[in-house]
Amino acid sequence: EGKLPPGAPRRYFSALNAYSTDLVKVRLQAEGKLPPGAPRRYSGALNAYSTILRLEGVGDLWTGIGPNIARNAIINAAELASYDQVKQTLLKIPGFKDNVVTHLFAGLGAGFFVVCIGLPVDVVKSRMLGNSSAYKNTIDCFIKTLKNDGPLAFYKGFIPNFGRLGSWNVIMFLTFGQVKKVVKSIELK
Repeated sequence: EGKLPPGAPRRYFSALNAYSTDLVKVRLQAEGKLPPGAPRRYSGALNAYSTILRLEGVGDLWTGIGPNIARNAIINAAELASYDQVKQTLLKIPGFKDNVVTHLFAGLGAGFFVVCIGLPVDVVKSRMLGNSSAYKNTIDCFIKTLKNDGPLAFYKGFIPNFGRLGSWNVIMFLTFGQVKKVVKSIELK
């Protein structure tokens, strides 16, 4: 209850503004996986932007924005709700206090839940960005991925994602907790 992020609309607007950069990044990453000697569509980031604009149009810079917004909503909600839940659960265990160690474990727990919940959406988003012409829409991409690659395809890259999001959550929530303590101490004076 009350665990959804109040800044979510700002985050979605930010995602909309920065989205074309994500599209270019994913397409350049996909090109990096091509075998040596295979023709490349882009020579770099600026060339990718101009090629997409020229060949696909302005609107295609936002191809797959739906899955990206869904991903952000799911990850933001899961991050905050799971952090609070893990922290509350830890505080019920004898020996745990509201300190750095508890925040560290709660941040890791939040990172784990975020990856479990958000990675399938992230995989669909990346597949749509990498080759949007292969799919009619988000649901089609999800079904084709499940049918062709199986359910574990949605968790490809789990360990690196957990490393990234687990460490991000630890740093973010540790910092947030410490800043909160400082602000409370200032308010009490």
